Amino acid sequence: MSKIFDLINELCPDGVEFRELGALVEISNTGVDKKKNEHEKEVRLLNFVDVFRNQYINNSTPTMIVTASDRKIIDCSIEKGDVFITPSSEILDEIGYSAMATENIDNAVYSYHIMRLRIFDFNILSPSYLNYIFSSSGTRNQIRKNAQGITRFGLTLPKWKSIKLPVPPMEVQREIVRILDSFTLLTAELTAELTARKKQYEFYRDFLLSFDELDKNGGGCELKMLGEMILNVSNIKWSNNDKIYNYIDLTSVDMQNHQIGNLSNISKEKHPSRAQQIVKFNDIIFATTRPMQKRIAMIPKYLDGQICSTGYCVLRVDEKIALSSWVYYVLCTSIFYDYVDKFQQGASYPSISDNNVKKFKIPVPSLQTQQKVVEILDKFDTLVNSITEGLPREIELRRKQYEHYRELLLNFKPKMTA
Repeated sequence: MSKIFDLINELCPDGVEFRELGALVEISNTGVDKKKNEHEKEVRLLNFVDVFRNQYINNSTPTMIVTASDRKIIDCSIEKGDVFITPSSEILDEIGYSAMATENIDNAVYSYHIMRLRIFDFNILSPSYLNYIFSSSGTRNQIRKNAQGITRFGLTLPKWKSIKLPVPPMEVQREIVRILDSFTLLTAELTAELTARKKQYEFYRDFLLSFDELDKNGGGCELKMLGEMILNVSNIKWSNNDKIYNYIDLTSVDMQNHQIGNLSNISKEKHPSRAQQIVKFNDIIFATTRPMQKRIAMIPKYLDGQICSTGYCVLRVDEKIALSSWVYYVLCTSIFYDYVDKFQQGASYPSISDNNVKKFKIPVPSLQTQQKVVEILDKFDTLVNSITEGLPREIELRRKQYEHYRELLLNFKPKMTA
């Protein structure tokens, strides 16, 4: 690691030049819509989720099929070294996620919901370095500062062009990429092993929670709509309230381990318009905006009585009918997400209504059977999701180590101009 700092001291003794993004790349934001027209050619579409979920993209990444004109296919092509970013979102911190094309992607175009950055001069800027710099705190702070919007946030094209990036000599960029790639590879290997374990667990969970299996082994199992087994949830009255609350926003629920974090403090004087729903211990919250991101969690005891966004459907289970944990596990199954995918609406920003969520039917065996199955699934869930034990803990430690060195490597002193 000392080699890179020696290199920086040697080649950048007076600091690093910061240059505007618009001077380094061609920014294109006129991509293709999610549609099919009879007189156009079928192509694959690189969309928002492809960029949001991946650091690198290749020929296997785009899977959605749309149509586009010959002109659009040329103008919206995806070439090796292109970097794509998420330019807007209803969630502020989802802006500016990036992914780099590691090869020319055949018969594919990019969606108008993402932006393509095509580097002018590869002798000045490395695509891999550009991809990493978008995750640095310096760049992300500029994005947050320049974002505009109330229910949806984004930057104007001039604001994107004005984002300033540190551009060290190419030798320094290559060494930074080499170091960060090694961290990424180690984490990817551990994550691949964990993903394999999760697939095994999810298969077993879905099997245990299937109606046929429960009806065969548990006896007396029936299907009930969620709306038949939940209690009312209250909204907060801010007018006469002087308390400070923890706020659960849409980004507070981790999509992978379903833990709640990244909370903010809110009060009568300062709170988002969506900060309305009072949650209780063991409530289930499910994000109805972009529901296939699978932001679902149970409210832990320390968040009892706190506030969550109206972007969540809050389910307070009547435990005379079912255990909260039982309902939570059922809502994690592929059967539920197949249902959600069928009833979500909106191509650009899909969502599902609370009413449709509550119409979903779940198997309800005896409370005794529920308890037995929940105890089994709790053990499996800890093995694949708990960041305090086993492989998930090791991945979390690696992630923190990576973030530490990423900030160390990408935090440059600006070069003073005469």
